[in-house]
Amino acid sequence: MPFINTKVTTEITKEKEAVLKAELGKAITLIGKGEAYLMLGFEDNCRLWLGGNNDSDMAYVEVALLGHITKENAGKLTAAICDIFERELNIKGDKVYVKYSETDLWGYNSFMF
Repeated sequence: MPFINTKVTTEITKEKEAVLKAELGKAITLIGKGEAYLMLGFEDNCRLWLGGNNDSDMAYVEVALLGHITKENAGKLTAAICDIFERELNIKGDKVYVKYSETDLWGYNSFMF
């Protein structure tokens, strides 16, 4: 039940969104999750500031998960996310924040997992 929500300072075209969807779908498998229940959100052209500056493109990515993730797996997914955003949107890894939220309660289709 992962949800990856992304805010970026750049524009995301429909074509680029499709590429990001596919790449994040592959990346989520690094932590033992499948794409079948992966939900994605994309917010482009956001006004973000990092370290008091907004003079370069940046991204804030939140990964919400059912259950828990190890620090090792979070590191693998963070590296993959940074690589995807640098390759596809030219956002350098040092301009990407990735936040992880874990929960034991997740509802779907009128029931709880």
